[in-house]
Amino acid sequence: MRKTLGWGIAAAAMLVVAATPAGAASHRPAQVTGSAEFVLPYGQDSDVRSFAFDARSVPYSRPIPLPGGEKGSPADATGTVRVAHWLATENITVRFEAAVDCMITSPGHATVTGVVIRADEKASDFLGQRVGFSVQDGGRGRDRVGFTWSASADQNEAGQWGPARVGTCLAPAAFATVTRGNYTVRHAELTAPPEGH
Repeated sequence: MRKTLGWGIAAAAMLVVAATPAGAASHRPAQVTGSAEFVLPYGQDSDVRSFAFDARSVPYSRPIPLPGGEKGSPADATGTVRVAHWLATENITVRFEAAVDCMITSPGHATVTGVVIRADEKASDFLGQRVGFSVQDGGRGRDRVGFTWSASADQNEAGQWGPARVGTCLAPAAFATVTRGNYTVRHAELTAPPEGH
């Protein structure tokens, strides 16, 4: 049943910190790292689900063409989240990978979003979509995670229900309990843009 943890082991290593934007070199970036399996508090089954995080903040690195967005955001981030879901009834593992675009932390907590850039055929509907994750670093044996596609829905202008659109840095509270593995959240305060940025 432990078919997914090894798949994300590489993402558990701490990142070598790359250069931060000019004027922010002394700012230690926020990070979320680690790989772990978890269980849902609802819909119990024999499946094995795991997330592997390798994400860090890179403030003001993603300008967007909107008023006020030209400098980017203090929550801009980079890295990957790898998702694996072993389906017990089919004895297969379905995987996808999201490129991180936003992260906000507080001590012991993080919210991360990313856009899915790779997916197995069974998860191909996720390609191009933004997904959100929450992480609670409670210390080994007490971590939790949450994610958007299992807990969120929305209505369109016609009142029809469907999957919720996920904005940057949006995710539900960490509702699922880690059963194997570990997550580490390194908190950093959001900062003002570097001078002259």
